[in-house]
Amino acid sequence: MPPLLRPALLAVLTACAAALAPAKTLIHAGSLIDGRADAPRHNVTLTVDGDRITAVADGFTAAAAGDTVIDLRNATVMPGLIDMHVHLTGESSPTSYSERYFLNPADFALRSTVYAKKTLLAGFTTVRDLGAADNLNNSLRDAIAKGWVVGPRIFSAGKALATTGGHGDPTNGLAEIYRGDPGPKEGVINGADDARKAVRQRYKDGADVIKITGTGGVLSLAKNGLNPQLTEDEFVAIVTTAHDYGMKVAVHAHGDEGMRRAILAGVDSIEHGTFMSDDTIKLMIAHGTYYVPTISAGRFVADKAKIDGYFPAVVRPKAQAIGPIIQATFQRAYQAGVKIAFGTDMGVGPHGDNAREFIYMVEAGMPPMKAIQAATLSAATLLGADKDLGTLEPGKLADLVAVPGDPLADIKLMTQVTFVMKAGTVYKQ
Repeated sequence: MPPLLRPALLAVLTACAAALAPAKTLIHAGSLIDGRADAPRHNVTLTVDGDRITAVADGFTAAAAGDTVIDLRNATVMPGLIDMHVHLTGESSPTSYSERYFLNPADFALRSTVYAKKTLLAGFTTVRDLGAADNLNNSLRDAIAKGWVVGPRIFSAGKALATTGGHGDPTNGLAEIYRGDPGPKEGVINGADDARKAVRQRYKDGADVIKITGTGGVLSLAKNGLNPQLTEDEFVAIVTTAHDYGMKVAVHAHGDEGMRRAILAGVDSIEHGTFMSDDTIKLMIAHGTYYVPTISAGRFVADKAKIDGYFPAVVRPKAQAIGPIIQATFQRAYQAGVKIAFGTDMGVGPHGDNAREFIYMVEAGMPPMKAIQAATLSAATLLGADKDLGTLEPGKLADLVAVPGDPLADIKLMTQVTFVMKAGTVYKQ
């Protein structure tokens, strides 16, 4: 080849290679909270290739031919948010308790797609759904993963486990003719053998995590909201079996004795934790147990308990007593050094309002950066998914959200998400 033709050929080959290279998405972030560092970075470019982040570089990288640039130079970019406690198949209202007589499982399933989309557009790209009838949360998880409907990535518990008459027994409050005798398949256990069978049934149904109602609760049609509702051997049977099957265990608990039994059995997280004692706080620290506070749910039920007729008569005094305490419990637990993961119990409150939890956490003394980390890396670690989620680093899934301005100066900005990307796909811009 004549020497004069070589530069021209090289230029052509270079242009062809550039044309064949897959297009990338460059996100120009004015401020970046990566989920790991305690201070933001400024003027940063994130490169997304397919569903993964491939680079995070200082400065605003120029686009190559075919690349897409997303301009977020006036925003704060952070990892997709994770809510560790939601119920996407329902939402509290004065008619919630009668809906099961008028709606079919298909109706609940279709409505859940609306709640799922609201949650994703609020910036929550991943959630842990901790209980639904008919395993609808498993089906919703799969429908979202297949692209049939729009929503967050779901880690599902299927139907939560309870004891006869306990918080989570689906027949509480019904006339005797309708009660029947639900068992492990329906998520109701009595004894260690039942407990093991119920966990294995959840595994068979395709659950990702086990949820136990370890004490009484607020919204169930039963009088006691605090008593322990599983024996020590039932707790141990559930946790041992779940861990054998690679599933973590989350425990709904308001009363202190139920928490103590759960922690000693080796559960992975305590949800709500309303009447957590100082001794239980020390026990959680010693065992490395996570706390998922759900302040939003406490605030919501306390407010609605003031409205005549909003809750059934048996629920109202529990909501009045338990609701206002969770925020103060969170404050004590955080100050003592308990590991915190973000969770709201949305489905009690309105779906899409998840980010109000940040406001309540900061009100109780948690610095804004720590609150954001609770909903990113800490939550991903509790999920066991920190290899893919929770931080903005090369190799992680491209889950990103953005808010206008600086949420470290004004945490209320977390309720104003203007950009949502999940696994490289933009859902809100």
